Amino acid sequence: MEPLLPASGGSELADLSVEIFRKSGELSAALPSKSVRSGVATLVREMNSYYSNLIEGHKTLPRDIERALRDDFSVLEEDRRNQRLSVAHIRTEAAMRQRLLDEPDLGVFQPEFIQWLHHEFYAALPADEWFTTSISGKRHPLVPGEMRDHNVDVGRHTPPDHEALGDFMRRFADYYSDPSIPATGRIVAAAAAHHRLTWIHPFGDGNGRVARLQSQAAMIRSGLDAGGLWTLSRGFARAQTAYYQHLQAADQQRASDFDGRGNLSDAGLFRFCRFFLDRCLDQIRFMTDLISPFNLLDRIESYLRFTRVDLEPKTREHLQRLLKALCLEGEVARGVVPNILGLKGTAARVIIRRALDEELVGSSSEKGPLRIAFSHKVLDAWFPQLFTDLPVQE
Repeated sequence: MEPLLPASGGSELADLSVEIFRKSGELSAALPSKSVRSGVATLVREMNSYYSNLIEGHKTLPRDIERALRDDFSVLEEDRRNQRLSVAHIRTEAAMRQRLLDEPDLGVFQPEFIQWLHHEFYAALPADEWFTTSISGKRHPLVPGEMRDHNVDVGRHTPPDHEALGDFMRRFADYYSDPSIPATGRIVAAAAAHHRLTWIHPFGDGNGRVARLQSQAAMIRSGLDAGGLWTLSRGFARAQTAYYQHLQAADQQRASDFDGRGNLSDAGLFRFCRFFLDRCLDQIRFMTDLISPFNLLDRIESYLRFTRVDLEPKTREHLQRLLKALCLEGEVARGVVPNILGLKGTAARVIIRRALDEELVGSSSEKGPLRIAFSHKVLDAWFPQLFTDLPVQE
C-alpha cells in the first residue's frame, strides 16, 4: 500500500493545512458560551450520524434520530433499523470522545483503537445485524471488533488477503503514528490514512463508518476538531460521487515512472488528500458562518417573527430577549430572567414556562438554570441546510 504519504503536491497540501488550522481556531472562538458550544456539538453528533449513514445508503430524519435517542423507535422495520444505526453511531462517537479525553496517550492509528471503534458500533446493534454478504451472495458472520476472516472484493478493488491483515494494520499504525510527522503534516497523514484504511478493508462490514470515525479521532488529536463543532461526513456526503471517485483513483497501481515509487499511484493519493482537505475547509467555514452568534440570533428572530405568528407579539418579544441572553451568555439562573425581560416574577415565570413548553429552552431540573435548546422543531429555521440539503457534487 505504499506510498503512505503523497510525494507530489506538498506545497499545495501544506497551504491547505495551514488554512485549516487557522479556520479551525476561528470556529472554536465563534461561540463564546461553553454551554451553547456543548449544545451545538451534541447536534453535530446527530448530524455526523445522519450523513455517515446517508453515505452508506441509510437515511433517518432528524426527528426520528431524536426519538430513537429516547428509545422511541418506528414500527416499520426499515425505519427502525436506520434509527438503530444512527443511535449506534452517535453513542460510538460519544464513547470515542470520552476515551480520547480519558486516555491522552491513546494512539488513534493503532489496530486496537480501530477495532474498538468497530466493536462499539456493532455492539450497539442487535446480534441479527452481525453479518455481511459477499458479492456472490454468501453470508459471513461478523464479530464486533474482529477483523474479517475471509477475502472480499470491493468494486474493482481486491483488499489484502485476510491472513495478511495483521501485517498491514501494524504497518499502518507504525507509519501514521510516527512522532516525526510535523503538525501540519498530520492533517495530510490523516487524509492519506483515511484512504489506506478503506483500502485495507479490515472488517467484513462497517469499514466506511469506522474510517470516518477514525479520521475524526485524528482531527481531535491534532487539535482541529473545534470541540466537535464540525464533521467530515457532511462534506463527504455533499460530494459523495467525488468521494468515491477519489477513493477508487487512489486504489490504482502506479501509472508510470512519473507516478511515485510505490506500488500504488502517488498522484491518486495526492488528489484524494487534496479532496479530503478541501472538504475539511469547506465544512469548517460552513459551521463558522452557521453558528456565528449574530447570524444565529438573526435566524432566531426571523423564526419568532415570521414562523411563530401564532404567538402574541409581546410573548415573541420576551422570548427573543430570553433566547438572545441564553445564546450569548449560556446558562442563565431563573432568578435573573425578570431583569432580562423587564418583567415581574410571575410574568417572567409565565414566559419561562412557555419557552420550556415550546422546547426553545431546556433545564436539568425544575428550578435549575436555563439554557438554549436545539430541538428538531427549530432545526430548519435556526440551522438551515444542516441536515436537509441534497448532495452537491463539486
